[in-house]
Amino acid sequence: MMNPSALKKARHTFALIFLGALVCSSAQALDTVALELGTSESDEDVNRFGIALKSDWGVRWFTVGDWSLGGYWEVGANYWDGDEGRTGNDSLGDFHLTPVFRYQHNNETGFAPFAELGVGAHLHTDSEIGDKDFDIPFSFGSHFGVGARFGAGQRYEFVYRFQHLSNASLGDENPGINFHVIHLGYRF
Repeated sequence: MMNPSALKKARHTFALIFLGALVCSSAQALDTVALELGTSESDEDVNRFGIALKSDWGVRWFTVGDWSLGGYWEVGANYWDGDEGRTGNDSLGDFHLTPVFRYQHNNETGFAPFAELGVGAHLHTDSEIGDKDFDIPFSFGSHFGVGARFGAGQRYEFVYRFQHLSNASLGDENPGINFHVIHLGYRF
């Protein structure tokens, strides 16, 4: 387990990176806002509600026909609501910064499907919820998602994500948690 001063330094470092990314994303023009609803996939009953802000990288790689690989930065905040369980804690806040790669159909009108993969850093307001003790309030989150953009100007997007969060054995224990997440977005 990390000692308290190292943990405090890690929290401050992450907070600075998070704020820096938010400022940089704002400077690069945030282009999407999304709401998230999720539920855990385990014996731990946790629901989550959140918001995410996105900034497209504006690059396309490996273009084949109407398909290409692109990506975006996602900065977000979630509220986790669970049961008190043995830890006595029934909620926590989760803040994340995630680079996401998206393989997408480049159709500017109609229905444009995509698949995405993201891995990022998460900072939690607590290290416990319900019967889960994550050991430290930091985790890495990885997700795989499938979805589509649709509507006039492709302003809307619907994504299903399967997400795994764990501390990658930075703490003494590494129990992790999985979520099924519905992500509804609006592009400016």
